[in-house]
Amino acid sequence: MFRFKHFEIEDRHCAMKVGTDGVLLGAWADIEDDVAILDVGTGTGIVALMATQRNAKARVVALDIDGGAVAQARSNINNTSWRDRVECVCGDVADYKPDIKFDHIVSNPPYFMETSHSPNRARDMARSAESLPFEVLVSSAERLLRRGGRLTVILPTDSAATLRRVAFERLWLRRICSVVTVEGDAPKRVLMEFMLCDEPLMPRAEELIIQHRGGEYSVKYRALTKDFYLNF
Repeated sequence: MFRFKHFEIEDRHCAMKVGTDGVLLGAWADIEDDVAILDVGTGTGIVALMATQRNAKARVVALDIDGGAVAQARSNINNTSWRDRVECVCGDVADYKPDIKFDHIVSNPPYFMETSHSPNRARDMARSAESLPFEVLVSSAERLLRRGGRLTVILPTDSAATLRRVAFERLWLRRICSVVTVEGDAPKRVLMEFMLCDEPLMPRAEELIIQHRGGEYSVKYRALTKDFYLNF
């Protein structure tokens, strides 16, 4: 059980466990003015819950292809006061046909491009891009977003470059943040926000350092996540 300031997350029955990536995505995504948000690959439901905490008027659809993940997310969400604003859906985003267009899609997508052969098939599918190819993610965002709507993701640096190539001239990069785990190291993760629009954008670039060499969390990371982590 992971305890945050305003909710708890159980991940025993979910292939992908609670991690820093999900918290970063949920805290960095610019969702404050959005009304309809889609969380693709919701897993435990942590990003969907962070979105509802940050935006009191938003309604969120938490979508996952894995039935076990959806059941876990639904249980976590039902234990909060925001349960009426989150709908859990089991299905493939490529086949998802809602009655609305979304203001924002958030996703911590699978990224390992090679086929995995470990005995845990559910975890393999959650981690492997085989279950959500970047082409499917981009084409689904084109179909499901309103004009001016945005797609925000977190990925390893090398996989992020692949997604940028797939999205080129379809979704325009608006913001990008290189995430450095320990000060002085090369960035291992990238947060990116794309917009569905007709004109190219000049992306705003920034860097986020999580920890300094001495082990202390950076001021910027604390400020970003202080509304969620108990010790910040």
